[in-house]
Amino acid sequence: MTATEWLLATQLQAPSKLVPIDVAFAVVAVLVLLPAVRHRGVAWRSPVAWRGVGVRAGIAAAAAAVVLLACWLTSDVLDLFGVSLSPVTRMWCALAAATLALAGTALVQGGRWRRAMAIVLVPAALLVPALGVNVEFAKYPTLGTVVDSDPYPAFDAHATPATTMPAVGEVRTVEIPGRRSHFDARPAVVYLPPAALVRDPRPLPVVLAFAGQPGAPSDMFTAGRMSTVLDAYAAAHHGRAPVVLSVDQLSAPGRNTMCVDSQLGDVDTYVTEDVPAWTTSHLPVTRDRAHWGMVGFSQGATCAVQFLTGHPDDFGAALAISSELQPIDQSPQHSADQAFGGSVARWEAAAPRALMAAHEPYRGHELWLTAGSSDREFSENARELGAAATRAGIRTTIASAPRSGHDWNTVQWSLRAELPRLCDALFR
Repeated sequence: MTATEWLLATQLQAPSKLVPIDVAFAVVAVLVLLPAVRHRGVAWRSPVAWRGVGVRAGIAAAAAAVVLLACWLTSDVLDLFGVSLSPVTRMWCALAAATLALAGTALVQGGRWRRAMAIVLVPAALLVPALGVNVEFAKYPTLGTVVDSDPYPAFDAHATPATTMPAVGEVRTVEIPGRRSHFDARPAVVYLPPAALVRDPRPLPVVLAFAGQPGAPSDMFTAGRMSTVLDAYAAAHHGRAPVVLSVDQLSAPGRNTMCVDSQLGDVDTYVTEDVPAWTTSHLPVTRDRAHWGMVGFSQGATCAVQFLTGHPDDFGAALAISSELQPIDQSPQHSADQAFGGSVARWEAAAPRALMAAHEPYRGHELWLTAGSSDREFSENARELGAAATRAGIRTTIASAPRSGHDWNTVQWSLRAELPRLCDALFR
């Protein structure tokens, strides 16, 4: 392993690395806050020295309060993120603001050693809270996933088959063109189980995966760690597991296409026609669409439920992790303007519950709905969608990821707990 590879493989969520960094950060902050033993002839016990401490602490506290207020306004009042920021994330944001304000005040107040430590504190005030937020959301497991959003080698359709069954599958990047939809999709990520890597493999089920928004197809494997679950499933089933394609339903990280055909791109056609056409032509998969399923997170989960309920002949099962009740971009009217020609009625008709009513009764379809236990809004969504799906004839399971919110910890738990059951259903 080269030095660069070692650096990129650095774990960003390991307590053995984070705890010493947090302790060092706290020590530097305390040293910047407290008075020097003697500065300009003033002893550390003097009222003058402690007035300086009071000024630094007061400014730091004020900065933290301002940021907490900003979090409340943007998250709870304006709902700019679509989800409420967790208490832990708000804490880290406030801590970042407080330590930056502390460092700035120390630089103005002076003192050679205090200024030196304040300079050290500035980057630490950005890095340490960022690492803390990353632990909360579990988005970036390694440094490599921060700097490279497409870390997997290219798929080679002409690769020589393995002479013996490999122990694990392969994860590859692949271009899936939008021949009918003309949708400008980013490269997909495909998981090929061991049984797909040998000569003349038997056809396998298919799972289409959708990351959230903002996001990229590789997120389901880097942040979601999906291949670990699939390898374990394959190991318990003689190398057989579904072929998984994490495809792009956004075309850009922050673009919410709402998974319909619209001026934002013909995503429905891309997912239901272009992706299956490419998959059945290039991979050892079944053409029986009853053995095709989906998994998605957040906006991607909403898409998965839309496709299952709107295309019951094309997909047999889905795992929806933290799904919305309907495709949504800011507000109903804005959503309608963006993707439904300004018609709120058309937007309402694209909601999974409306699609269920239009296509019921479903026969043989299965749906798993999960959300983090501390994610109240999306937990309620799961219950509402589950009740509607059950009424429509879809066999439905609802589960809660313990002690997690709207984050990749919930995704990882959901994949470990429910993806094997989805695989079982697709193999039946």
